[in-house]
Amino acid sequence: MNFAGVIRLNKCGCVCLIFVFLLLILYVISRSSKLDEENTVNLRKLLIAAIEVAEKGGKEVSYVRSLPDINIKSKGKTKEGANDPVTIADKKSHCVMYYGMTQAFPKVKVISEEEKASEDCNPVQLVELDPRGLDGQADPGDEFVPVDDVTVWIDPLDATQEFTENLLSYVTTLVCVAVRGKPIIGVIHKPFAEEPKTTWSWLGKAKSADLKNLKQVEQIQPLSIIVSRSHAGRVEEVAKKAFGPETKVIPAGGAGYKVLEVIAGNATAYIHTTNIKKWDICAGNAIIHAAGGDMTTLKNQQIDYSSGSKSVNTDGLFVTVGSHHSELIQKLSNINHTGRR
Repeated sequence: MNFAGVIRLNKCGCVCLIFVFLLLILYVISRSSKLDEENTVNLRKLLIAAIEVAEKGGKEVSYVRSLPDINIKSKGKTKEGANDPVTIADKKSHCVMYYGMTQAFPKVKVISEEEKASEDCNPVQLVELDPRGLDGQADPGDEFVPVDDVTVWIDPLDATQEFTENLLSYVTTLVCVAVRGKPIIGVIHKPFAEEPKTTWSWLGKAKSADLKNLKQVEQIQPLSIIVSRSHAGRVEEVAKKAFGPETKVIPAGGAGYKVLEVIAGNATAYIHTTNIKKWDICAGNAIIHAAGGDMTTLKNQQIDYSSGSKSVNTDGLFVTVGSHHSELIQKLSNINHTGRR
């Protein structure tokens, strides 16, 4: 009996078995890797897309403002009784911003103020994901996160009321990327600046040149508080009780604009005492953090921007840059007032 032949056959079989086993392992690894890739999203690409759609939305807003009729309608009244207008600019900007993001990142949850206008949208040009939108800065590198952890908040036209009144310096387009409810990427685009200007940040990774060149903000007396023109409520009265009668109150439109004014040192704090939508504040929240500041509720709590959270923040807003946030908000909380009206 030729045992040697049997042994050689067994060796060959073992080699084949090992080879097949290795192929199976490689297949499982590659399949797992592909599934992981399908279920994650690249934050660097989200940043580039956010900048691009904010600027494209700004172009739509600027174009509509040049028309003889901007088609002003009303969504109704706010809780405080103010008119809540909407224009064709809101809708056109929504179309390019919302579909720009959803077509590039179909698995990402995108929430827009004007989602009801989606059925009126025509096909839009795909975003290019051109890294030149990062002001020529060094590539911050890729970072992948689970797609289910990401929520994008869009305001196609912040300060619509001011837009209808031709107070265009207040107008912005806003995009925010939240990861597990925390605002990580923020974009505020000002289409009516002397030259259209985009301020952006990716927390801990990169930020626009204007944020890099900020001077340290010091607390100057008397304090200056920036508040909403349309939702001021009793903010002026409360602010002067909390911070002193010399406190200067600056009425302004648009949450994005007001956050940038605080960052620039033109206001000590931004206070809002009524309800405010999260698409109005998420981008500013991300950018204020990147600038070394803070945005909280009037209870000094962080705001949750996860997709499962309510779209309305009902606990007011307090925004500062510097180390005096807790001190100022404590003074405000010491005032006995009805606050949230």
